[in-house]
Amino acid sequence: MTIITGVRVHDVRFPTSLSLDGSDAMNKDGDYSAAYVVLETDDPRLTGCGFTFTIGRGNDLCVEAARQRAQPLIGRSVESMTASLGEVYRELASDSQLRWLGPEKGVVHLAMAAVMNAVWDLAARRAGKPLWRLLAEMSPEELVDAADLRYLSDALTRDEAIEMLVQMAPTRSERIETLDARGGYPCYTTSAGWLGYDDQKLTRLLQQAMDDGYRHFKLKVGGDLHEDVRRLGIARDVIGWESELMLDANQVWDVPEAIDWVSELSRFKPLWIEEPTNPDDVLGHAAIRAAVAPVGVATGEHGMNRVLFKQMFQAKALDYCQLDAARLASVNEVIAVYLMAKKFGVPVCPHAGGVGLCELVQHLSIFDYVAVSGTLENRVTEYVDHLHEHFVDPCIVVDGNYLLPTQPGYSAEIYEDSVSTYAFPNGTYWAARLAMADAG
Repeated sequence: MTIITGVRVHDVRFPTSLSLDGSDAMNKDGDYSAAYVVLETDDPRLTGCGFTFTIGRGNDLCVEAARQRAQPLIGRSVESMTASLGEVYRELASDSQLRWLGPEKGVVHLAMAAVMNAVWDLAARRAGKPLWRLLAEMSPEELVDAADLRYLSDALTRDEAIEMLVQMAPTRSERIETLDARGGYPCYTTSAGWLGYDDQKLTRLLQQAMDDGYRHFKLKVGGDLHEDVRRLGIARDVIGWESELMLDANQVWDVPEAIDWVSELSRFKPLWIEEPTNPDDVLGHAAIRAAVAPVGVATGEHGMNRVLFKQMFQAKALDYCQLDAARLASVNEVIAVYLMAKKFGVPVCPHAGGVGLCELVQHLSIFDYVAVSGTLENRVTEYVDHLHEHFVDPCIVVDGNYLLPTQPGYSAEIYEDSVSTYAFPNGTYWAARLAMADAG
């Protein structure tokens, strides 16, 4: 029997603000960061790694919350935990004192994502399978037992969830073969579109992405309308009109402003406008969607929990669901959102970027296609070419497709050297930078 003997949680921050990677109208100077959890066992060959994503200051709050979230796991049998992943999730979620700080939102929910991501990574490593395959080989009943369906029965019942999965089960292997044959799961790139990039860099990166096989591109908007018009003109000159162009405002507008601004930008024929207003404003998103069609509305990277997604689906407030692997409370809550999206006929195009999010969402998108949605129509998953070199099992993109991961786990492990360098504030990079600031 293998026992969890301890938990390590690291505040890891990468200085992306120096190059303006990740810059947008709302978040101008973020340092991509991870509250990084490592579950240790008495078998030195077996650990579980997980994280949640932030953009710098405040990451220490997520670290402490994750440390508290993980404490009940110490001393547990790995075998019993991985045999009842839904029960482990529900037990951690039932901590009333931590729940009070949310509930199911904010720092404590981000911490829940980090810890449960590590638990799922541990389960997949123990099984010797990449996470997507672990999920794809679970029975419909096992998947629904793992999913968090609490508060969802007015939109999705347990029986409905099982029936949807049962219908897809006999042909799962065929869809895995399809992904292998087509070269992986389709993705789009945001790497060229950060708001802080100058025209030369924007043009160069767009052309490079075209040459690399991408045909879906996302640009940040919302800083200045005239600048947006000019930058989108540059983008269309490079990528043409047959490629898809998506826009992302990162929550910067009120509802009427969003409608007016997107109407002005509609001449560039965007596929969607992402996060056009406050991420919790269900009715606001519905109003924007009705007003800007045929431009679609996409949102979800700041979707705090499955209940918000339920309301978005019920209110017909979005055309594309962009769930986030490190903001929802890990796979347990993600499965629930995928199932609701299937029922309501909304394609899921997960948010990625950040640090490590691409590594996670590739597994989720593959699972969705294989076991839940069964289609690639209107589905494309985000890819951002930043910081993958810090991961032991980095995602690999070829010709605009995520290759299917083959290594056991959730692809969440960060190299120890990267942790020791970029841990805040005592890692070698930050210690030197802070010392220079004090001296200067």
